[in-house]
Amino acid sequence: MRKFVAIFLLASALAGCGLLDALINGVKTAQAVEADLQQATGMRPQVGFNWHNGRLKQVTVTFPRLYDEKPLSVLAEVVRGAVAKEFKQRADNVVLAFSLGSSDRGITAQAR
Repeated sequence: MRKFVAIFLLASALAGCGLLDALINGVKTAQAVEADLQQATGMRPQVGFNWHNGRLKQVTVTFPRLYDEKPLSVLAEVVRGAVAKEFKQRADNVVLAFSLGSSDRGITAQAR
């Protein structure tokens, strides 16, 4: 019974301060950025975000592999555009990352 009361009080507090709405809307917005970038690049990235006091501090866009179809500067502009369009707010910092896979990949026999 105590757990139920504690969960109810926590849920009420979160709903009252708008944190729950911000989290849900943030996740939906991140998914929209992922979909936009998948359409533009053919790869679906993972998008993370950090809000602080109602301000969008950082958005991190991580692609599953290197993207070599276009120059990096062009990809950066595409990412910035998708972030600005979907979040409807300027992020203080946009981080663009690529997953390189295992650290064993690409190492030649001589380098080991």
